[in-house]
Amino acid sequence: MSNSIIRIERLQFPWQTQDPFLFCAFHNDKFPKGNGKLGPSTGTAGRAIGSDFSGKDGWSMYHGDTVPGFPAHPHVGFETITIAEKGLVDHSDSLGAAGRFGNGDVQWMTAGGGVQHCEMFPLLKDDEENPLLLFQIWLNLPSASKKVDPYFGMLWHEDIPIYHHTDNGGKKTDVKVVAGELGDIKKYAPAPDSFAANPENHVAVWMIDMEVDAEWTIPAADASANRSLYLWSGDSVEIEGAEVPNMHVVKLKAGEETTIKNGSQPAKFLFLQGKPIGEPVATYGPFVMNSNQQIQEVMMEYQRTQFGGWPWPSHANTHDPARGRFAKHADGRVEEKG
Repeated sequence: MSNSIIRIERLQFPWQTQDPFLFCAFHNDKFPKGNGKLGPSTGTAGRAIGSDFSGKDGWSMYHGDTVPGFPAHPHVGFETITIAEKGLVDHSDSLGAAGRFGNGDVQWMTAGGGVQHCEMFPLLKDDEENPLLLFQIWLNLPSASKKVDPYFGMLWHEDIPIYHHTDNGGKKTDVKVVAGELGDIKKYAPAPDSFAANPENHVAVWMIDMEVDAEWTIPAADASANRSLYLWSGDSVEIEGAEVPNMHVVKLKAGEETTIKNGSQPAKFLFLQGKPIGEPVATYGPFVMNSNQQIQEVMMEYQRTQFGGWPWPSHANTHDPARGRFAKHADGRVEEKG
């Protein structure tokens, strides 16, 4: 086993991560045709409505009642990076911001001192299936940033840079750089108080796509960073001479290069890297602080203020089915992507 490999682990749900990340939730739902009301045409009989993580028939309702997804809930003290590779997400929050994004888009939300939001998965297509492929990565915030003002920014897929590599055999590797530095690409978080907005924190979030038999070497970075490589689609691959099966994570030394040799199937990876925050972590569901006392304080604050309340007609708010991808920001600015 190469010096760059620390260990190889089978993936659990949610995916295990390293500081500064908290975890990654991976959703690969084969939703059926829609019913004309953004829900599943097959109905929801036999599901634990309100808490359906069954994966029955290849999909779940999660906490949704009639539309799959996650109705209004609070976040405090961390960030979410939501990579929606397939399907659409309807976002609404307590700041009055909203949006519909997906099919390659990324939403980056710094919860900071507290925000409520909902994330629903509208099944817009009534004549064909509505697959959803989504990664939601929880990135911690250091104590100095736990109470910053909440903020969300969009990374539209048209604007996310792609790094291209062709090996000596003519095989291609493409890397979608959501955050970090790779080659001439330098991409940082759109949220100003994000832990990833500071290049000195060496945060990288990449989506790696390798052709059959492709070979690519991940360049070395600052040795202080934690680095994880998740193989989530494909057959086994060879990493520094070690065989890595599908649905496994490889924890790597960031200060050394790592060479990946793909096998007989196209391979897809998620890559996470960041300088560890190195502070105590206290969690209670979507509340992430540094001590249990702080958890109690922020829960009392939520009970008192509801983090600004809920300005939408439903806690499972969805948008006009005819509307395309868009983002309405808290300051009133609107982006229309169609």
